[in-house]
Amino acid sequence: MRARLLALVLLLLLAGCSSGGTRDDGRITLRFQSLAWQEESVEASKALVKEWNATHPDVRVEYVQGSWDSVHDQLLTAFEGGEAPDIIHDASDDLADFAYGGYLADLTDLLPARLKSDIPRRSWETTTFGDGVYGVPFLQEPRVLIANAKWLRRSGVRIPTPEKPWSWAEFRRITERLSGQGKYGIAWPLKEPVSATLNLSLSAGGQLFHRGADGKVTVRFGTADQVVPRTVHEQVGTDRSASPTTLGSGGSDTLSGFFGGRYAMVPLGFSYRQQIVQQAPKGFDWQVLPAPAGAGGLTQGVSPQTLSVAEDCPHKKEAAAFIDFLLRPPNMVRLALGDWMLPTGTQALADPALRTAEHGWATGTALAGHLRPAPAQTVRGYPEWKDKVATPALQEYYSGAIGLGALRERLEEDGNLVLARYQR
Repeated sequence: MRARLLALVLLLLLAGCSSGGTRDDGRITLRFQSLAWQEESVEASKALVKEWNATHPDVRVEYVQGSWDSVHDQLLTAFEGGEAPDIIHDASDDLADFAYGGYLADLTDLLPARLKSDIPRRSWETTTFGDGVYGVPFLQEPRVLIANAKWLRRSGVRIPTPEKPWSWAEFRRITERLSGQGKYGIAWPLKEPVSATLNLSLSAGGQLFHRGADGKVTVRFGTADQVVPRTVHEQVGTDRSASPTTLGSGGSDTLSGFFGGRYAMVPLGFSYRQQIVQQAPKGFDWQVLPAPAGAGGLTQGVSPQTLSVAEDCPHKKEAAAFIDFLLRPPNMVRLALGDWMLPTGTQALADPALRTAEHGWATGTALAGHLRPAPAQTVRGYPEWKDKVATPALQEYYSGAIGLGALRERLEEDGNLVLARYQR
C-alpha cells in the first residue's frame, strides 16, 4: 500500500513538472506563454486561444501570462528546470543564446508554406541561427517621432513625410529652432539607450557588429555608427535643444512633459500611440512623423516579437499548427491592432484597418518596408555586452561624462572581450 502511494505521489510530481502532454482521454494539452500586456492585446490573444480550443477539441491550449520585465531570466530558469512552456512568446534579439543552447525547436520543417511565404525573408533573418529557424517573427514596430502638431505648424518648419524625411543634420537644426525659453525641441528617453541607438544608426549606414569569414563577430564603432549618438550628444550639450533630464527616463516618463508643452517631439516606439490616445488631454493635437534618414535612408533595425516552440515540447507539430492558426492574416491583424504595432505578414499589412491616417497608422505602414534585422540579432553574448558594456558607456556619453573617443574605446575594446567569450 505504502509503495503504491509513493508511486502515485511520484507520478503526480512528474506530471506537474511537464510543460505539456497527453491526458488520459487522449487530448493533448499545450501551454502558451504570452507576453501581451496592453488590455486590447491580452483580450485579442485570449480570444484567439478560446477560438482555437473551440475548433480543436483534441489539442487544448492553456494561456499563461508572462512579463517582458523578466522574460529572459524566467525562460532560462524554466529551460534548465525542464518546465518551459510549449509555445513561447519572446523577442528575436533574445533568441540567439536559447537557440544555440538547444532550448528551442528548429521550425524549418514544421511551418506551413503559407506562413513561410507570407512573412518577408528579411523578417525570417531575425530568427534564423545557423541552418535553423527558431521563431516566427509576427509583430514589429519602427521608432517614430511623436510631435506636437500645433507647435510644429506655429514654428513654420518643414513637416517630414516618409517620402521626404528630415536628414539627421536637418533634424538637429529644427530641434534647435523649436527650442527656447525653457522648452525643448526634443526629449530623448534613453534609460535603455542601446537598442534605440543601434537601430536608428542603420539609417545613417551604421553596422557596429561585423562578422568575419570565420563567423566570429567584432565591434567596430565607425563614422556611420557615430551619427546618431553624436546628434543626441550635441542636442543635449551644445544646442540645448534636447532635455537633459529625460536621458535616464523611459518612454512613458516623457509623456506628461510632452502633453504639458515642454517638448515639441519625443522619439518613441510605434506602439506608444495607444498610451497617447488614452492619456493626452482633450484637444491635444499630435501627429506621427518618420524618424530622420541618412545614408541608409529610412532603414531601421527592429527586433520583432516572436513565437517559438520549446525543444522539450512533446507535441511540436501541434504547437506549430497553433502558431499557424494564431498568425493567419485576419488573426495577425487582430494582434497588431491590439498591440498597436505592425504585422510582419504581407497580407495582414495590406489590411485597410492598418493604413488609415488616424493615429498615424499610414505613416507606420509606409515605414514597414524599411525595417531590417536589428544589428545584434545573431550576436551571441549580446545581452551581456548590452548590460555590462554598451548601456553604461552610452549613458555616460549622453550625459557628457565621457567623450566620443572614450565611448569608442569602451564599445570596441571592452565589448570585444565580452563577445570573445561566447565565440571560442
